[in-house]
Amino acid sequence: MDHYLEIRILPDPEFPATTLMNALFSKFHRGLVGHGEGAIGVSFPDVREGSRSLGSRLRLHGEGADLRGFMAEGWLTGMRDHVAIDGPTPVPAGARHRVVRRVQAHSSPERERRRLIARKGISPEAARKAIPDSRAEQLKLPFLMLASRSTGQQFLLFVEHLPITEQACAGAFSSYGLSANTTIPWF
Repeated sequence: MDHYLEIRILPDPEFPATTLMNALFSKFHRGLVGHGEGAIGVSFPDVREGSRSLGSRLRLHGEGADLRGFMAEGWLTGMRDHVAIDGPTPVPAGARHRVVRRVQAHSSPERERRRLIARKGISPEAARKAIPDSRAEQLKLPFLMLASRSTGQQFLLFVEHLPITEQACAGAFSSYGLSANTTIPWF
């Protein structure tokens, strides 16, 4: 992973930066699904500890050829007036590393109970005992609001930037450009 590309949301009087970042990331995800996941990771350089916002910059990480090929596919159609793009550029020497991963909240005990009933064939009372309402989890992480292409339902994709390390860890990224253990350069 020797290059990065930075996409910056431009100020817009009609749309807040968070709305544009949600739209940009949705297009990025669909582009990765069509391109083939695994080789391109993401980070949000403006993220701040304790903030729920990911900021107004999306950084793509990968090999120079992968980034150029991905950008040539036209996945940014409809967003070009709202963004400025820099790169691909070589990663600065001495860059440190960090994992940027998805964190899924267990926010709907009722949905988990329905799934348990369907999978195990147990009674609603037994499912309520196994999964109490207190199990609902409220995350205090930054997030993107996306819509499922299969169901049309909106969901929150929580993103966590793990602590910075000196060691890089190679691997593959999901169709969201995130990974539980693969690092991206951080600078």
